[in-house]
Amino acid sequence: MKALQGVEGHVEWVDHPSAVCDVGQVKIRTAAAGLNRADLLQRAGLYPPPPGASSVLGLECSGVISEVGPGSAWQVGDRVCTLLAGGGMAEEVVVDGRHVLPVPAGLSLVEAAAIPEVYATVWLNLFQLAGLKPGEKVLLHAGASGIGSAAIQLCKAFGNPVWVSVGSAERLAYCESLGAQGGVVRGDGLEALSDFGPFDVILDPVGANYVDVNLKVAAVDARWVLIGLMGGTKTDIDLAKVLGKRVHLLGSTLRSRSDQFKADLLSDLGQHVWPLFEEARLKPQVARTFPVQDAEAAFAELATNQVSGKVVLVIDPTLV
Repeated sequence: MKALQGVEGHVEWVDHPSAVCDVGQVKIRTAAAGLNRADLLQRAGLYPPPPGASSVLGLECSGVISEVGPGSAWQVGDRVCTLLAGGGMAEEVVVDGRHVLPVPAGLSLVEAAAIPEVYATVWLNLFQLAGLKPGEKVLLHAGASGIGSAAIQLCKAFGNPVWVSVGSAERLAYCESLGAQGGVVRGDGLEALSDFGPFDVILDPVGANYVDVNLKVAAVDARWVLIGLMGGTKTDIDLAKVLGKRVHLLGSTLRSRSDQFKADLLSDLGQHVWPLFEEARLKPQVARTFPVQDAEAAFAELATNQVSGKVVLVIDPTLV
């Protein structure tokens, strides 16, 4: 099969051994794959896959099941999408059947490819780890990103007012169109977030650069969930504010979690989130698609930090 590999800072569509479908696994003929910031980091050699995971790029994909291993209830021909530790940007992928969900009714395989990673990330961090309750206020940094786009919609669906920080006025308008109450543009300064706070939950993919503002706008007993380090890894932190506000700082990653953890997460996602797609209360936000042969252009597009929503690679155009 062909697969996309990160090689010395660029990507190549190369021959790669096909995987064998074992007990409890399914093989998927890949239609499309979502592109995530983790893929940019892996391409640059900064985020290797966990031990035992595929070296092929791609943390999520959609497609059609072509083979079913013993012990799986899936059927050949089922249209599905899946969460992966790697391997999604290939002509086929073998995955634990528990990490697969059906394509929601009414959605295309391209749209479905943009769902698993971001919605699983948001559900895990806001609703499971942070224990978000209806009515609590949420602050999303990088609100127009794939994760931010999913988070805004989920917060709206579950009764949580949400504000964002973004890179431009256009991206702020985009977030408001999805259901955000408002927010600030980074270049204008983050201080105005105080006008909307205090916030009960903060979802932060930035890290060091935003520590001071997060502590300033956090409510008493706030949960601050750190999911990325785009703004650096090291900074001074005023522990008196952490103590005084009883702030819970939660560091969270998903890719390296166990198979059982991901199976439980996907089961929860299927129960609580999937029906909202079928009711059209949630919609995958696909900003642009690229054929896999133009993967370098797709990676460059995401690297601009100007994408509102998700970039998707089309692997097999005959399926989409």
